Formats: sequence, C-alpha cells, structure tokens
Amino acid sequence: MAGKARLNFIIDALMLLVGSLLAGTGFLMKYTLIPGKDRFAVYGRNVELFFLGLDRHEWGTLHLWLAFFLIALLVLHLVLHTAWIIRMARSIIAGSTAQTVIIGMFVLVCALLLFFSFAVQPRVEEGLAGVHGMGRGMGRGRMEYRHRY
Repeated sequence: MAGKARLNFIIDALMLLVGSLLAGTGFLMKYTLIPGKDRFAVYGRNVELFFLGLDRHEWGTLHLWLAFFLIALLVLHLVLHTAWIIRMARSIIAGSTAQTVIIGMFVLVCALLLFFSFAVQPRVEEGLAGVHGMGRGMGRGRMEYRHRY
C-alpha cells in the first residue's frame, strides 16, 4: 500500500473508531446515565449513576473531547483530499460564479452549524418545583443544602 493510501486508510479507520465511540458515549449518557430529572422517575429516589467510575458529566467531557478529535481527523481528511474535492465540485457545479457561490454558502452553513453554540444565549428560568417538591437543577452534592423540615 502506498504511503498516502496507507495514511488515508489509517485516518478513515480512526474516524470510524472515534465516531463510533462518540455515538456510544452519547447513547450511554442518553439512555443509561440518565439526567437527574429522569432518575427519580426510573429509580424512585435521587441516585447518582456511574459507569466505569465516571458519572454522566465526566462521560460528557470525554464525549466533547472525542468530538474535537473527530473534527481534527475530518479536517485532516479533507486537507488530504482537497484536489479530489475541487475536481468533484467543478464537475458537479457548472460555471465558476455558481461554483464559488454554492461552495461558499456550503462552507458558511457548515461553519455556522459548527460554531452556533458559542453565539447563542440560553433561556434562563427560576428553578421550578419538580417531582415531590425537588427543584430542578439539584445536581450532585446539592441535596444536603436543602432545608429539611
């Protein structure tokens, strides 16, 4: 296998591996290490959930770093295939002005989708009474601060 082909294979295999792990950690957080608001309904009490010694938030941090790594691999993959991408874009989209506009819009949409979370502001609400009088957002370790009557 030639050097560039070997590198492409390794990068593609790593992208599949990291993407699979990214999906797996997302499923773990969604369906197994469920958020606090759902734990009472499932377990009947406020419990902390762990897998391999990590809680939901720690898995979330790993999930984020996997996403960064996958993006880096994707950028490397695109850089290595730039000539092919340009050839395909030219063959699919006729006219140099149309090519420039369509490709520019595509890149802009991708950038907006990638970075929109840094530009939005969350809606802020006061804590609402949840299940059995427990307020929302009563994360790990905060139960001891509630008044007990």
